[in-house]
Amino acid sequence: MNVLVAKTANDAERIAYSLIKERISGKHDFVLGLATGSTPVGMYQMFKQDALDCSHVTSVNLDEYIGLSPEHPQSYNRFMKDRLFDEVKFKQSHLPQGDAPDPEAEAARYEGLVRKLGVDLQLLGIGENGHIAFNEPGTALDAKTHVTELTESTREANRRFFDRLEDVPTHAITMGLDTIMNAREIVLVATGERKAEAVQHMIESVPTVDWPATILQAHPGVTVVLDEAAASRCADALQARGQEAATRFFTIRA
Repeated sequence: MNVLVAKTANDAERIAYSLIKERISGKHDFVLGLATGSTPVGMYQMFKQDALDCSHVTSVNLDEYIGLSPEHPQSYNRFMKDRLFDEVKFKQSHLPQGDAPDPEAEAARYEGLVRKLGVDLQLLGIGENGHIAFNEPGTALDAKTHVTELTESTREANRRFFDRLEDVPTHAITMGLDTIMNAREIVLVATGERKAEAVQHMIESVPTVDWPATILQAHPGVTVVLDEAAASRCADALQARGQEAATRFFTIRA
């Protein structure tokens, strides 16, 4: 696990974007795993500002709320359309169908699709309770794409996108931890002090279902990009491991 610490959230987003841009550029075909929520919004804006050529890129998203149609204002289908797809054209884009009549069957279909495509790079955020995608604490480390019940803390964190907490869906279809680990490369971005505890566990704790992101320690190609606030609880551990400063990394690679 390579950990890069930037001074600000915007710096962290730029570093992650530069990594993604580098991987995509010059490739004939590329499969990019995308995320939703507040973490990737700044990066998606950079896609648009750069008019990044994604005509050779197939995208697959991590998850979708159950019970919301693709046209629903708070669906992740709509989120991706509004934040990215309307302006940046991809070869193909795939998300789970939240309004599928049989969510379990839809999860199995999506798992097969993602495995068949093979993800070259997966973008991730991390929840305050250590979840990645919607793999909540207690999720089996070998879980495939599945239907999951959202914890109250996750629903509370997402209520800002809805009028009332009661409107936040209780379940979602999500790529499983094993599905995510099948990606060839993973870039996880975390910013803000609220993520500091989860980041600390992800980096320092023994892999455990109590903090799902700890599974990433076993992946050979993970880059974690943090701002100083998100890294605040593990600064000593990172220094002891000799992690390079993100500012130097960005100067070299941008």
